[in-house]
Amino acid sequence: MNEKFSAQTRASVIGMVCNALLAAGKIAAGALTGLLSVVADGVNNLSDCASSVVALISFRVAQKPADREHPYGHRRAEYVASMCIAFLVLVLAVEFARESLDKILAGTQDASVWWVYLVLGVSVLVKAGMFVGYRAVAKRTDSDPLRAAATDSACDCIATLAVLAGALLAQYAHVAADGWVGILVALFIGWQGVKLLLEAGSKLLGQAPDRALVERLRAILLTGEGVLGVHDLRVYGYGKGVTFATAHAEMDAQLPALTSHAVLDGLERKVQEETGVVMTLHLDPVVMGDEEAQELEQRLRAAVEGIAEGVNIHDFRLVRGTTKKAVFEVGIPFDCPLSDSEVENTVSRAVRLLGDYEPSVTVERE
Repeated sequence: MNEKFSAQTRASVIGMVCNALLAAGKIAAGALTGLLSVVADGVNNLSDCASSVVALISFRVAQKPADREHPYGHRRAEYVASMCIAFLVLVLAVEFARESLDKILAGTQDASVWWVYLVLGVSVLVKAGMFVGYRAVAKRTDSDPLRAAATDSACDCIATLAVLAGALLAQYAHVAADGWVGILVALFIGWQGVKLLLEAGSKLLGQAPDRALVERLRAILLTGEGVLGVHDLRVYGYGKGVTFATAHAEMDAQLPALTSHAVLDGLERKVQEETGVVMTLHLDPVVMGDEEAQELEQRLRAAVEGIAEGVNIHDFRLVRGTTKKAVFEVGIPFDCPLSDSEVENTVSRAVRLLGDYEPSVTVERE
């Protein structure tokens, strides 16, 4: 059991105990006084307790090594856990919104007693302490569940302060605020659930990699001796600490195959040592002495530069036979408004205008 896992486990267990105690105190106080908003706030803490349990289980599952059924490991278990927590939170939000609405329609309001304020005040202090603790451990271990727990603790402080304000309004201003505050707390709980669901779902679907990581990988690859360029860099994440990447490296076609292989093999090791990313490289040989091909490529780049922002050309080669065929790939951004077929037709026309060449164009989103 490594230090990172131990720290995550301790933080989850402490959070679970604190949330359980807060939930018990608030639910009991709300039930004795009839304050639905206090009960709702307590159940919110109870859901946080369940979240800590699920997070703790996910940490253990994520530590399992890769096996035959899961060759990339089990680190995405944290994302699955987050989605389970999100669904639980949404169910609680809907239920308390319904009960709060019933109380508003009934027009009833129960009085508070002094120890209710004490319970709520202690809750704010405990949640503030949990926020500080969760944030420190999340920063040290780079844990998404604990980072989410820190944010949730900060938001819980605000929710509890709202419940406290509602109880004070009810007692001293004689305003039937309990039901309305219950609605606000229910909406807050629902918002937290939706946000958690969207974030976890995005990561499970294959969220775009961090731009800083992509640029760092590209910089490392360009340090390779004889590497002329890098393209088609793709990064695949399978949870924290489990990242794979592939890329095409351009090198002089005249270099011996063993030499090129040795360079790329060394770059793969260097990437893993410096970033932890498992890299697989593909060699793209570039014919350096073909002046006609180089001139055509330069003219084509200038011709297509204005099609859309971020358009680039790579893997260019001139194949000679009964006809001259210009074979290359065109990379365009995902947010490019033009369709792939529109880009292909535009570039193909540009090739034909530059001379007696037959274009073979492959369009890909980058």
